Amino acid sequence: MPAIPEFRSLTPEALDALERAVRERRRVALMRRGTEYVVVAERLETADRDEVLEGRLPMTGETLAFRLRELESFAVLP
Repeated sequence: MPAIPEFRSLTPEALDALERAVRERRRVALMRRGTEYVVVAERLETADRDEVLEGRLPMTGETLAFRLRELESFAVLP
């Protein structure tokens, strides 16, 4: 089984992976300020000159917003 690519910067490939995750409602593992979140990607939009990923926590259904520039790393899960 191939390794899951982990992105540490906002390259075109990283943004493509996030856009694909939103279209397919896939899980994304995010690292922000030393905390890991696993969310179901729901929306990618621009807000206040920042790109924001909105994701839903699978266990609670709560929606969280993540500014992409604040992320340390992320990976789109299979």
